[in-house]
Amino acid sequence: MDFSSILFKWYSTKARDLPWRNTINPYHIWVSEVILQQTRVVQGISYYYRFIERFPSIQSLADADIDDVMKVWQGLGYYTRARNLKAGAIQVMEQYNGNLPKSYKELQRIKGLGAYSAAAIASFAFGEAVAAVDGNVYRILSRIFGIFTPIDSSTGKKDFFALANELIPKNEPGRFNQALIDFGALQCTPKSPGCTDCPFADYCYAYKNNLIVALPVKSKKKPPVERFFYYFMIKHKGHTFIKRRQEKDIWHSLYEFPMVETGAKLGHDQLLERMDSLNFLSGSTVNVLSISQPIRHLLSHRTIWATFIILEVDNPNYILTEEYVRIPIGGVSDYSLPRLIDIYMAAEPVIKYFSSKK
Repeated sequence: MDFSSILFKWYSTKARDLPWRNTINPYHIWVSEVILQQTRVVQGISYYYRFIERFPSIQSLADADIDDVMKVWQGLGYYTRARNLKAGAIQVMEQYNGNLPKSYKELQRIKGLGAYSAAAIASFAFGEAVAAVDGNVYRILSRIFGIFTPIDSSTGKKDFFALANELIPKNEPGRFNQALIDFGALQCTPKSPGCTDCPFADYCYAYKNNLIVALPVKSKKKPPVERFFYYFMIKHKGHTFIKRRQEKDIWHSLYEFPMVETGAKLGHDQLLERMDSLNFLSGSTVNVLSISQPIRHLLSHRTIWATFIILEVDNPNYILTEEYVRIPIGGVSDYSLPRLIDIYMAAEPVIKYFSSKK
């Protein structure tokens, strides 16, 4: 089986027209790869254009304020990517004279670039013959070659990487990697793959043995951790209070309202009792205007249950005035917020009780 020839024949008529494929600018390819790490292509395109327009060069990204970077990224989630991209730009300016290194090995030294992204940049921008192995490639190779080694095991990762590098043509590595990406996205999909018109049907172990659903093999995943967040949207004379998240946790560097995390879901009465002991509300007369139902927000390894409490205070205490940023209610959207909060800001209770005109 001439794997690359079969793949390239398919790709010649099925290739997707994506903006980052029309350039060999290493910075543009870098940005696209970081965006696509945890984002669907359809959603990523608009963010790619927006990011490149706002930060057209490595220098401009390195010099940018982190709040500006986070604001452009807002809505994409997985904000560590944006912070790493910014840190990586600074690193490239300081250690590589403003130019991305050209080798797969050296690219992995850049903040936020793992093996896959480094291989993609090295092959797309610099023509290095190194395979970019992601979920698409695991799925394709495991099915065609009948590989049952778990793809999330260290052995599996080594074996698939080695096989992919045996298959990659030395003269067209970028095109090969792009073709595999599209083949996994369009033909050999996770569910309902197009097996009957697949160019590899005569060679595919999984298809011939009715094992499409069984491959690739993954180790058992742990159930996502549940976390319970209670956000207090505090009003006082047309203003509210927010704070930047500093902990090494989700949404680092984004802004949020005063928040309390509990180990379990609180009932209505339990929540009101808890409010009586909150230090940022002590000494104030509190008027509760709205309490939302818990809102489920799914992340990769955890489930967030968020409850939003809109309330009004007569006299903010020193904790609110010293530890939080006091801003006009109408200015909340000017700050980079977690997607969860950003979405809730358009909810009916917010419009009714939290408007700057109220």
